[in-house]
Amino acid sequence: MNLIVDIGNSQVKVALYEQGEFVAECSAATISEDLVTYLLAGRTPSQAIVSSTRGDISDVVTLLHRICPRVLSFDYKTPVPIANIYQTPETLGSDRLAAAVGAITQYPDRNILIVDFGTALTVDLVTADKTFCGGCISPGLNMRFRALHDYTARLPLCGPDEEDALLGDTTKSAIQCGVMHSMIFEIEGYIARLQEKIDNLLIIFTGGDAKFFAKRIKNTIFADCNLVLCGLDRILEYNALEKKFD
Repeated sequence: MNLIVDIGNSQVKVALYEQGEFVAECSAATISEDLVTYLLAGRTPSQAIVSSTRGDISDVVTLLHRICPRVLSFDYKTPVPIANIYQTPETLGSDRLAAAVGAITQYPDRNILIVDFGTALTVDLVTADKTFCGGCISPGLNMRFRALHDYTARLPLCGPDEEDALLGDTTKSAIQCGVMHSMIFEIEGYIARLQEKIDNLLIIFTGGDAKFFAKRIKNTIFADCNLVLCGLDRILEYNALEKKFD
């Protein structure tokens, strides 16, 4: 059984996988031994992987070593089962690369565009020959709402809604329409341009805010909230063969 720890910008996800299959998951703002113990519920993992977008994870590795003997710290030097042509791999978010591995694991031999609705919005391409080609980063949903509030004198802090109107008739609804549709049109634009260049492009939505957009964007889309976790599990198994553990 594999223990997966994904430390993102906004929350920590801890999951269990067994023979490539998702078993259980929990999340919190920070990681603690109590959180991991709660998820394990008496089960004993044989190995673990930890990935972080927040920086140093040495303390997390120490914590995990108290739970299982083999711990892999995932960073840009860690071998992965895909090619990576990103020109600055040391600056590539580990979550983006893990999502690409997860996508190819679940949908082999496909050209895949991964749209991750996290703290930031990322759009990344991984091709059928298992090559991570890079992508783009822009502000995420809550960051866009927060920016309008923080950088103006009077605009209120708003959040997403379920309405699909193109125009708002109040300041609040105008902000909601503007933010939501700015992301919709942005994503639709990337999809349309790339579909002109790449055959049979599969679109996968992932991340916490994907639920607001999966039904609003008119394409063949698969939603998978565990894409990064799946990728980390695959990377852990790939490195277990080489015994590359801390």
